[in-house]
Amino acid sequence: MERLFSDISMSLDGFIAGPFAGPEHPLGIGGDRLHQWVYQLESWRRQHGLSGGVPGPESDAMRESFERTGAYLMGHGMYRVSSQSWGTHPPFSKPVFVLSHTPREPDVRTGGTTFMFVTDGLRGALARAKDAAGLRDVCLAGGADIIQQAIGAGVLDELRLHIVPVLLGSGTRLFDRIGAEYIEWETSRVNGASGTVHLTLRPTAPARSA
Repeated sequence: MERLFSDISMSLDGFIAGPFAGPEHPLGIGGDRLHQWVYQLESWRRQHGLSGGVPGPESDAMRESFERTGAYLMGHGMYRVSSQSWGTHPPFSKPVFVLSHTPREPDVRTGGTTFMFVTDGLRGALARAKDAAGLRDVCLAGGADIIQQAIGAGVLDELRLHIVPVLLGSGTRLFDRIGAEYIEWETSRVNGASGTVHLTLRPTAPARSA
């Protein structure tokens, strides 16, 4: 059964982007520090059309994340601030469903990436993404707001969280606005050669069907 998962880096103080995120700084001021560990990986570089890179368990895990994904789901805020930086050939190479309040025509890029805008809420967007993914999983790319919605709705099956040993001090927090209900997670942990701690988290109660 296809699953909804998210794969995201976070600072020690809980931020997934620095302050003042926008088209000029898609990850916010200083937010690029959260992703330095991944830029060197062989699998990440191959996904972005680059050669070389560092092999090993971290690269293998990143490759598995790419290969299991049949479609992506993201919030309009992430699309808005990052669209320009992705250029004409974004790294997704799969359908991307953007949760939006405003209907618009699909944004077709080269390399297999098409951004499709869905206005009937999280569950509607997730249903369309699952249809497009076929037997593969749906990756919830971000940003924080849509991840919080998915956790609150009980539809996020797995969170792959990469805790980077930096402090950003301010920016966008991952776990704001998820409600007061206590959520317990099952955890497995791998310490990467980069110094980043990689957690795979799953809610102990089964996620609710979209």
